[in-house]
Amino acid sequence: MICSVIISIMLLTACGEDPILSQFRKNIDDFCTKISEIDTKINQIDAQSDSSAQELLSYLDELDLVFRNFAQLDFPDEFKYLENLADESSQYMTEAVKYFHDAYVNDSYDTTSAEYARQYYSRAYKRIQIIITFLHGETPNDADLSIEYSTE
Repeated sequence: MICSVIISIMLLTACGEDPILSQFRKNIDDFCTKISEIDTKINQIDAQSDSSAQELLSYLDELDLVFRNFAQLDFPDEFKYLENLADESSQYMTEAVKYFHDAYVNDSYDTTSAEYARQYYSRAYKRIQIIITFLHGETPNDADLSIEYSTE
């Protein structure tokens, strides 16, 4: 997963840095580990099980909480410009989870709500990918991305 690559790079370059940046890197590592664990759990759901929809929704609720906690992180000054992306990612994940719940209401499956959920879910992860790319010291190649640099 993308997070494992950044974790490796961050750990290799962490020697002698300030404690704030070290804590931030640990928080990013924890975030990536948690979403990876939840992803694994989601992929292990038995789709034939009567409880599969409830299991999925439970894991998605957990994922939403992880994203909300990520958005609450205080980014170090050199990465402050990424905080809005973290906030947007969390907002999109919350919307995705809401629509996933709507998709599975009353033991039925609403394809329209599921499609909205998929789109919001994709937007949330796209922002995480952009954040990680910037943390790598790279600029994402994304036609939909506009970057505002501060002169402060």
